[in-house]
Amino acid sequence: MTCSLIITTYNWREALELVLLSALKQSLPPLEIIIADDGSREDTKNLIDEISRLSSITLIHSWQEDKGFRAAKSRNKAIAKASGEYIIVVDGDIILHKDFIKDHLKFAQKNYFVQGIRAKLNQAKSEEILKSKQFEFGVFENGIKNKRNSIKLSCLSKIFSGRRYFNKLAMLQTCNMAFFKKDCVLVNGFNEDFIGWGKEDSEFGYRLIISGIKRRDLRFGAIGYHIHHEGNSRDMLEENIKIYQNTLTNKLRECKNGIREYLN
Repeated sequence: MTCSLIITTYNWREALELVLLSALKQSLPPLEIIIADDGSREDTKNLIDEISRLSSITLIHSWQEDKGFRAAKSRNKAIAKASGEYIIVVDGDIILHKDFIKDHLKFAQKNYFVQGIRAKLNQAKSEEILKSKQFEFGVFENGIKNKRNSIKLSCLSKIFSGRRYFNKLAMLQTCNMAFFKKDCVLVNGFNEDFIGWGKEDSEFGYRLIISGIKRRDLRFGAIGYHIHHEGNSRDMLEENIKIYQNTLTNKLRECKNGIREYLN
């Protein structure tokens, strides 16, 4: 099964560099890496060009003009460019464990999408690694706030991963999410009516679920390490909640403004 890794980013070159370095050191590399760029400055493009010259994996820079927080549109454009059957989406502040891709592909199953976990680095540790360019971590590494999420153990993964949460929308986050591209296209991708932070992840997950694509949660595997940063503005959250509630109330399987306009 072919896999495309999608990394979202916006004007944080230093974090993106660590994420890309971790992506290039995977025990099972993806077919390609696509950077879903929501309008970053030239220094991000320069970084991607620099790493591309050193990488045996194809890197694609999917850029759009900076018109505010438009993560849904950015993801759709990147996913439309993907050649892989399976899509793994992470944020540009999520450093990948060396078996991240391997764990996701092992866990993948048709008619399901997957929600993964993240281990959170505290502020001091985050500042330290951005200077040292560290992108590999031990289980008991200092500076990890929720160490339970940094444990990779196959026996625990088999026990605690699965379909227990398949019908729930709680804690759906595209910081570590995977799905088949055809399933994403089925529901017309992410809803571009969402502008600003909040609820586009859950709304996308809901449309998958009522379309028959159930949820699986992956634990103790496919670990991502979240670099600390200040939270995004919640200015549009109230409006986004209205869009989300409309989808739930009307049981919408598709959004009007989605990925299909970018497909050949």
